[in-house]
Amino acid sequence: MMLERTVRVLVVDDNSLRRSVLSDVLAEIAQVEAVGTAGSGPIAVAKLESLKPDIITLDFEMPETDRLVLLNKLKETGSKTSVVMVSSLSREGAKVTMKALELGAFAFLTRPKLSDPREGKDSLLSQLKPIISAFIVSKLLAIRKEIAGQEISEPPTVAGTSVSHRQVSFPEANTPIPPAGDIQIVAIGISTGGPNALAQVIPLLPEHFRVPVVVVQHMPPEFTRVLAESLHSKSRLSVVEGADGMQLAPGTVFIAPGGKQMKIVRQGGIMRLRITDDPPENHCKPSADYLFRSIADLYGKKALGVIMTGMGSDGVAGLKMMKKMGACVLAQDETSCVVFGMPFEAMREGIVDVVCSLSGMAEEIVKRVN
Repeated sequence: MMLERTVRVLVVDDNSLRRSVLSDVLAEIAQVEAVGTAGSGPIAVAKLESLKPDIITLDFEMPETDRLVLLNKLKETGSKTSVVMVSSLSREGAKVTMKALELGAFAFLTRPKLSDPREGKDSLLSQLKPIISAFIVSKLLAIRKEIAGQEISEPPTVAGTSVSHRQVSFPEANTPIPPAGDIQIVAIGISTGGPNALAQVIPLLPEHFRVPVVVVQHMPPEFTRVLAESLHSKSRLSVVEGADGMQLAPGTVFIAPGGKQMKIVRQGGIMRLRITDDPPENHCKPSADYLFRSIADLYGKKALGVIMTGMGSDGVAGLKMMKKMGACVLAQDETSCVVFGMPFEAMREGIVDVVCSLSGMAEEIVKRVN
């Protein structure tokens, strides 16, 4: 089953040069059509009905009123149009983008600060391609759900992307619920759709949560700090961006810093964070695999691994190591994922014990820990 038409993209930015550059970049991606541009929120709203975009790129520097006009219109009409924020590697850009992600934006990309126009376009192109691929896969999976029960002759494909239409079989609850007090750490790997998903899980963890939680969310510098601050303001637990040498503490959530790798080391019997500048893994820095390996070595069966919404397979190799040491693994279900990539790959490897909806994830974590 193939996607029958191109992905239609509306570029919204109050800077005409940036609109032109992004439109040119989109023109280089197969099965993508930049159907129009808009210099303000109201103009974008006026074009929605005629252009029928699948994706809107929205620049973070647009006036807040313009952004809200557009986002609220999409919400009010129940539009299936997805929003991709175009941000900058700045604290302000991160804050605006985080708010949009929490409101349901599909993904974001960062605007490069490069003097060479070609390098800038290449940077945008390298970020946009996986976002477009993830969007297409999510739409194909939605189509699959709509025709569930009908026989499909082949998996849905587009531009080299393949998605199995068959449900993945995996050993549910293969690892028994550990005795109370046995789990000593919770480790979460998450990517596309992560900020909104984490905002629906971390605040539901109880105030006196007995163990530390470590999280790899694929994000650049500044974004992870803003994510930690946002989650902290909503949660009963303390949420911080991880720093080198921090001692792991119960009831604290440690977010891996963007652009760095994070692992756990034992120093004199104390578990601490080690933040490094080691190379990316799976094109990710921070990488869930990098963190999970250290947890497998140090915690063995006393760890709980959680894999959630995101594209790609980062975290699966690390979870396999944790599983081999006796750890329990939870995965977010397909229906509640923005992109069912990382959980799908873990399920396909047969290392997932329990699949949870997003709404039930916090309860399942608490059950396994307590």
